[in-house]
Amino acid sequence: MMSEHEVSDSSSRPHVDIWTDGGCKPNPGPGGWGVLLRFQGREREMKGGDPETTNNRMELTAAAVALETLTRPCTVCLYTDSEYLRNGITRWHTGWVRRNWRNASGDPVANMDLWRRILDISKKHDVEWHWVKAHAGHAENERVDQLATEGREELTREP
Repeated sequence: MMSEHEVSDSSSRPHVDIWTDGGCKPNPGPGGWGVLLRFQGREREMKGGDPETTNNRMELTAAAVALETLTRPCTVCLYTDSEYLRNGITRWHTGWVRRNWRNASGDPVANMDLWRRILDISKKHDVEWHWVKAHAGHAENERVDQLATEGREELTREP
């Protein structure tokens, strides 16, 4: 199993598959995120939450945490069911950066702190961003959905 700070000891760029998910109930409200990393047949799961957040912030947090876990440059296939995350990172961010982190309407970009975090850590890796349909029987996507729910529920459990 990978430790928090170790992905591979090989000298070549390792390949890592990552699945991420996040959500809130209600939105906004308590939220959770989940991550599944797969490297050389080994898996690592992570989850967490925030007592007051949004679905989009949890989706972005999951991706940021997953990429920050990698301690050396990797080739990454990252799978998300969030079109917001995938479109933001593959299409919209160039305009935001060009407009000094303003959207097309001239307003500050929502979740700018997380977008910057993801863009910064992504520079270290070769990341391919893949969208998968949610709740469509994709085993890894279902697992990270479950982890995100657990992350949220752990915040709201009575002691």
